[in-house]
Amino acid sequence: MAAATDVRGTELGRYLKARRAQVRPEDVGLPAGAGLRRTPGLRREELAALAGVSVDYYIRLERGRETNPSPAVVDALGRALRLRGDAYERLHELAELASGRVSELPACSDHTVRDSILRMLESVRPLPAYVVSRYNRVLAANPPGRRLLPGLWDWPEHQRNVTRYLFLHPVGRTLYEPWEDTVALSVAHLRAVAGADPDDPELTTLVGELVLKSPQFARLWERYDVCERGGGQKFFRHPKVGPMTLTYEVMRLARTGDQRMVVYQAAPGTLDEQAMLRLESADTRLEPTPVSHPDPAPEPRPTRPPSPAPAS
Repeated sequence: MAAATDVRGTELGRYLKARRAQVRPEDVGLPAGAGLRRTPGLRREELAALAGVSVDYYIRLERGRETNPSPAVVDALGRALRLRGDAYERLHELAELASGRVSELPACSDHTVRDSILRMLESVRPLPAYVVSRYNRVLAANPPGRRLLPGLWDWPEHQRNVTRYLFLHPVGRTLYEPWEDTVALSVAHLRAVAGADPDDPELTTLVGELVLKSPQFARLWERYDVCERGGGQKFFRHPKVGPMTLTYEVMRLARTGDQRMVVYQAAPGTLDEQAMLRLESADTRLEPTPVSHPDPAPEPRPTRPPSPAPAS
């Protein structure tokens, strides 16, 4: 139990360090000072002073040696770090984990999609829709939802992850515009849904792969930005149906281990809607198909022998 507490305290420390690096002294009314600062963002002693705690206490907190900060201290650190919304909630969540006030970790992601949910995917057609796990693995999709993400289905089932697709698939790197903003939000969302179990095997495998293969992902992951997305708008440059801007909604599915359904739509009567509706058409089929060979030429039909000529 103590080992688990140490790990959780370390995760709180990582978060504090990452967020501290993103706050400039001038952002909080401190002089930047002369010369080059070796520490990006605030120094430890500066953050400690802003939060009204001792430097020694803050260092122990950041190194995972102090695991029971009071709610007042957490609030003070959040204000000093200028945290808002999801980022502020994450600080409190990690502090509760470090102190042991959260006794249970969330259930592991379930990759089985209920039949009723599969029927829902069909019922929203022609809107593109798919179901993802807590860590963005695509578990099911309706036909326009499959065609919305061309190339993803060429990968084995266990690799069909939206975040992996954004960083490592050649189509995923060109499908969204601007790509940089899209991937930054995706990584921030992955940080948010990681929640109380940052050592989940599915998450650590995905993050480990992306850190090794994508310097952009590694940089964004280290920032520890947090933003849990419930909907928004995306601009696509789709290789089959052309450019389109779609809004989307994200719905949590009860009793699924944090599965979510993502549904896209476009304003009625617009060119965006026309492009989206073409995803429903059979001629935009983008899923992998079995290798086919030309059908052999049909055998000639047997012909009847000519009738004998009538006797003269």
